[in-house]
Amino acid sequence: MNLLTKAAVSLAATSMIAAPVAASAAPAVDGARATSTASGQNSLEGSSWIIAVLAAAAIIGGIIIAADNDSDTPTSPA
Repeated sequence: MNLLTKAAVSLAATSMIAAPVAASAAPAVDGARATSTASGQNSLEGSSWIIAVLAAAAIIGGIIIAADNDSDTPTSPA
């Protein structure tokens, strides 16, 4: 690779790394970003215990099914 190609690749790699860092460090212009709060807009709020109960039931059911298989003898179709 000649020197010009190496310089171009190096510049491209540096700009790929530096661009997101510079964008996140730049202060936001007033009015450019609108912020709003959306508290209380989720219809699933307060029902997380239902999901936890279903997950616990699924785990317990899986353990029972796995532990119920007592026969380790091989079976043949004939």
